[in-house]
Amino acid sequence: MADIDPNLRTVNLTWQAGLRFDGGPQGVPPVAVDGDVATAPGPMHQLLMAVGACSGADVVSILKKMQVDLARCDIEVAGRRAAEHPKRFLEIHMTFTVAGSGLDEMKARRAIELSISKYCSVVHSLNPDIPVTYDLVLG
Repeated sequence: MADIDPNLRTVNLTWQAGLRFDGGPQGVPPVAVDGDVATAPGPMHQLLMAVGACSGADVVSILKKMQVDLARCDIEVAGRRAAEHPKRFLEIHMTFTVAGSGLDEMKARRAIELSISKYCSVVHSLNPDIPVTYDLVLG
């Protein structure tokens, strides 16, 4: 089903074998999701990747508006899961390593905080009781 509503997102998944599925939105190359984490990231890893990529895109866009010529934006995302089912994330922590001309700590922190508190749709799609924190490394 194509996305007719500009606010609707649709993906299709096709079971391959074991706990592996390939899928994504129509018209782009599929990505693998492997519940066994044998041949591809698992669903929970991909959720962490989505958090990092969404927040990273915000940070890059915000810093550009702040006249920063960004040279590097690396993000490590760690999530602590509950020991019991459904083993959901209890907390998520990101470490941003950013560098660029015109960048200072105040601009970097402002961009990250705006992403987490206001703009990142993935973060805001999580249960609000999941704290999302960050560290910043300039370099």
